[in-house]
Amino acid sequence: MLLDTLKTVLCVYGPSGQETRVADVLTAMLREHVDSIRTDVMGNLIVEKKGRENGKTIMFSAHMDHIGLVVTDIEDEGYLRVTPVGGVSLDSMRCRHVVFGSGVHGVAVCQPTKGETAGMQHLFVDIGAKDKAEALTMVNLGDACVFAPEIIPLGEHRIAAPAMDDRCACALLAELIMQIGTPRNNIAAVFSVQEEVGTRGAAAAAFRIAPDLGVGIDVTAWGDTPEVKLPAVKLGEGAAVKFMDRSMIATPCVRDALIAAAEKAGVPYQREILPFGGTDGAAIQHSRGGVPAGTLSIPCRYVHSACEVIDMRDMDGALEILKEFVNGDFGA
Repeated sequence: MLLDTLKTVLCVYGPSGQETRVADVLTAMLREHVDSIRTDVMGNLIVEKKGRENGKTIMFSAHMDHIGLVVTDIEDEGYLRVTPVGGVSLDSMRCRHVVFGSGVHGVAVCQPTKGETAGMQHLFVDIGAKDKAEALTMVNLGDACVFAPEIIPLGEHRIAAPAMDDRCACALLAELIMQIGTPRNNIAAVFSVQEEVGTRGAAAAAFRIAPDLGVGIDVTAWGDTPEVKLPAVKLGEGAAVKFMDRSMIATPCVRDALIAAAEKAGVPYQREILPFGGTDGAAIQHSRGGVPAGTLSIPCRYVHSACEVIDMRDMDGALEILKEFVNGDFGA
């Protein structure tokens, strides 16, 4: 089930550049359902499922990485100085429980400031070490920590967790592969790396695959909490078909095909116009001489925080859209 798959992938450690554990979990989940599965030099997990003869090759991309902090220095007192990996804000990190890949736990703290505005340079991580020597037995320079995993049900349909960006899309793509029979078109499913630091993995994968068209699957921002009204996207009202963001204007034929798939599936959808951000869809679109591409988004509150919130009804609808889309007629 989609919810079970989501819970499985949410709990795996995988900051940008260290996505191997996520890829291993997905490989174990998918290997019996696909025609080929491999990992490329970048670390992207590339899964292929053949369609009917003369079908187009559609690249779907959902990124495995999530934001974190990397250790840059260790003070004599044992506190860790850190710098962001991806879009980490100071407000989201204040007194947050974090965990390293080794299992070491810590608390991210902002030190008091005197006469200056607090910034990321004032952030440190307390791992309980009495001094630098003890800290070095626990972590080292270059180690990365992420928000500690916790899955919190909110009401009947909603779930909060860190790494929802973009593990919810990884769960969607995995379920598409497991549930679809022989699709009309060939599926090249990429579980990409390093999206949070510049869609690096998807760019390399798209160049190698050279798809006929592509779809990024990601979260998008929300407009349904106090004093937050844009983008005009609400949780529970359907997955969002992206028209544009800072990185791309969706190719009209792909955008319209996603809308048609939603209407054929009989599920609600929203139109997304995001005045910031970017997704793997742009990396596909910019590849080689250009690839027709779009993005299907899951509305998500409090993106890049320890409590990213989605609505499972949007997830269920998105899965139906993807099923219809992959069986679409995209010409000879």
